[in-house]
Amino acid sequence: MTMPRILALGILVIGGCTPVTDTNPPNIVYMLADDLGYGELGSYGQSLIRTPNLDRLAADGMRFTQHYSGSPVCAPSRGTLLTGLSTLRSQIRDNYEVGGYPDPEELGQMPLDSGTYTIGTMLQDAGYVTGAIGKWGLGGRESLGQPRFQGFDYFFGYLDQQLAHNFYPTHLWRNGSRVDLDNEYFSAHQRFEGTDPTDPEQYKRYQGNDYSLDVMADDALRFIEENRDHPFFLYLPFTIPHVALQVPDSSLAQYDGAFEEEPYLGDPTYLPHHRPLSAYAGMITRMDDHIGRILDHLDELGLAENTVVMFTSDNGTTYTGGVDAEFFESTAGLRGLKGSLYEGGIRVPLIARWPGHIEAGTESDEVSAFWDMMPTFADIAGVEAPADIDGTSILPALLGEQRNDDRSLYWEYHGLWNGAQAVRVGQWKGVRLGVHEDPHAPIELYDLEADPFETSDIADRYPGVVEQIRAVMDSRTESDHKPWNFASTGEG
Repeated sequence: MTMPRILALGILVIGGCTPVTDTNPPNIVYMLADDLGYGELGSYGQSLIRTPNLDRLAADGMRFTQHYSGSPVCAPSRGTLLTGLSTLRSQIRDNYEVGGYPDPEELGQMPLDSGTYTIGTMLQDAGYVTGAIGKWGLGGRESLGQPRFQGFDYFFGYLDQQLAHNFYPTHLWRNGSRVDLDNEYFSAHQRFEGTDPTDPEQYKRYQGNDYSLDVMADDALRFIEENRDHPFFLYLPFTIPHVALQVPDSSLAQYDGAFEEEPYLGDPTYLPHHRPLSAYAGMITRMDDHIGRILDHLDELGLAENTVVMFTSDNGTTYTGGVDAEFFESTAGLRGLKGSLYEGGIRVPLIARWPGHIEAGTESDEVSAFWDMMPTFADIAGVEAPADIDGTSILPALLGEQRNDDRSLYWEYHGLWNGAQAVRVGQWKGVRLGVHEDPHAPIELYDLEADPFETSDIADRYPGVVEQIRAVMDSRTESDHKPWNFASTGEG
């Protein structure tokens, strides 16, 4: 079991390492948004939400047009990222809550198994300092799934993704220690309780003093500063723009007069907001502001040339909590939202910058997925990736080489649609719904080259392709967690 290393000023550093030079392995900063849709960045066609720093990152690097998350929801998506395994055989295949929402019930989600070999473990073995700052969601405070036991020397943020629904939490976690914030407890799951839903003052009860994104972004800058002389991997799973809709007034003010909007009064799931469109846009722009600070800090420290920076999202835009995906054209026309295995639920932005290696202002249509990050980071760090993973390195694509890769990509999801599976092979995409009820449910087939919005099921025209996809679906391994299994997926 890997234990935390030396701490200085609350941030991990390693003494005695060779200072970073051009011959040292590059640093890696991997930024992960939470429920950000494919079309919610300016560089991906967004016209209403301002993201100048991410647009700058795209202009300085490469923009991927066919990148996929590991799942249409949070925890399993992060699990595929960190282990290099798709949900064909990964440990975590859905969100599964161990505890509840109130602070005393904070027990997190289904944890990664003790001894799991993660991206963090791999890069620790390669001599990197590894840090994770943001939302974890793969093991709570009483489990061995915590990041400090899963290959990360340093962690600061939310262990429990349910508590991350509130951007004004009472506390965060630094490794195994609770860090109190200047916020009073309130539930992030309630309806409007005032008398005038248009009165901004009556929404103040849903705010606090310490906005978690700001606190975590400051910590990220300190991590970079303290580890500037050592190769580091910084995983930044931001909580933006996952609901509840909460943002400081200064970010809300950036969208004064921008939209005609009505108050969202909340529901038992998420908090109300008097300006939901502005709040959502303001949250994304505030994240972009902090990303700009991180990029500037790398420049100021002379690290930008030897740092690979990537940005993506864990799944598509949400369908709840006052978010209006149709208004913002959040999926850029792709079908489906968070929780769906159609393209809008799993196709996500990916931007990568590595000066001197990745050509600026380029675009790649390489088909890739979260489980490709482990072998990609292994190639970047100059080490061997585990042999028994599902991913394939996309470093050749980053360096401008085009591959002809017809491997199959697989997803499954159990939280909606009565069980769902999806497979992509080349231009073809198969989707099967209702698998818990009918393990032999029909497979829909789409030609993503001709029909990227998945409007025409052409399964009856290509039975051979359908059978190829069915074979992949039926090859899934059984999960140790019974609710994540289908009754049978044999031939039928």
